Amino acid sequence: MKACVVQELSGPSGIVYSDIDDVAEDDDKVIIDVRAAGVCFPDLLMTKGEYQLKLPPPFVPGMETSGVVLSAPEDSGFQVGERVSAFGVLGCYAERVAVPVGNVLRSPAELDDAQAVSLLVNYNTMYFALARRAAMHPGDSVLVLGAAGGVGTAAIQIARAMNASQVIAVVHRAGASDYVASLGADVVLPLTDGWAERVREYTHGRGVDIVVDPVGGPTFDDAIRVLAIDGKLLVIGFAAGGIPTVQVNRLLLRNVSVVGVAWGEYLNKVPGSAALFASGLSQLVFMGLKPPPPQRYPLSEAPEALQCLADGGVLGKLVLEP
Repeated sequence: MKACVVQELSGPSGIVYSDIDDVAEDDDKVIIDVRAAGVCFPDLLMTKGEYQLKLPPPFVPGMETSGVVLSAPEDSGFQVGERVSAFGVLGCYAERVAVPVGNVLRSPAELDDAQAVSLLVNYNTMYFALARRAAMHPGDSVLVLGAAGGVGTAAIQIARAMNASQVIAVVHRAGASDYVASLGADVVLPLTDGWAERVREYTHGRGVDIVVDPVGGPTFDDAIRVLAIDGKLLVIGFAAGGIPTVQVNRLLLRNVSVVGVAWGEYLNKVPGSAALFASGLSQLVFMGLKPPPPQRYPLSEAPEALQCLADGGVLGKLVLEP
């Protein structure tokens, strides 16, 4: 079968599209005929040897996929020909992949395979973040940093689907404002000096109930300052590179919280939770939630797709299609 193989840890240029051995049937795993593979930032880091999971070449990257079941264990509940999505395993930049049963979810009937793979990490993470970690209520206001990326896209749409009173988006990329507004943001602000003051103006000095922060870095302190009383800042990641520290006296005096969000780690520690959160997300999809059209590349052009991600040229989700 064809696959994208990291031959050297030099970034996207180190990937070669080539023939590798086909996956073998496994009594403990679901074999999936890949129709779409998601491209995410950890994939890029892995090709450079900069991710927390460090693998020596050669290896096939990719941790998100959707497609059709080719074979499955008898007691898995999955049937040959069924449309599924899977996450959390390497090897998805290939025509077929073997996945543990616990990492496989049924794809929503309302979405095609590229849209279904878009839901996997970003949308499940943000549903988990808002519904579970923030215990969001209808009427809460939500501020989204890094709003033009995959996590930001998901945060805006899910906050809107969960009946946020106001969604404020902050973007750092020129030309992304119209795209972000089309997702349902009420206000789109550029990440420039004074952005926090403008948030306070739009909220009439009250601040916001929830901040979604996949960025970290120097915006973190201002993000805490724009929280309303009882507000929660959700730590999703550190796309800006810097891991901020917390002045805990600010949390005490302002009665606000900083909340960690690690969807994958939660699933590892709480068996069965993947299906629970996916079920809640599927309800939102049934009610009309739909990811924006992903940017599609042929599987053979994975290096170009990852370079586009590295260059900041991605709005929403990147998907590879065999």
